[in-house]
Amino acid sequence: LVCPHLARRIVGSNYKKLVPACVLIGGVLLLVADIGSRTLFLPYEMPIGIVATVIGAPYFLYLLMKN
Repeated sequence: LVCPHLARRIVGSNYKKLVPACVLIGGVLLLVADIGSRTLFLPYEMPIGIVATVIGAPYFLYLLMKN
């Protein structure tokens, strides 16, 4: 839910740039969440969804408070 908002803030509203930016930002977000879920609490692994939520929730809450 957060990736399109981040991409729109970075590249603007032009859909020719927005769609690829959403794909790249979503991939990077999940890659960072996957690396974090594997390395934060070694030797245990956390679910990737929890780490992705921890990364994306503060920005989403910022968007909610802003509007």
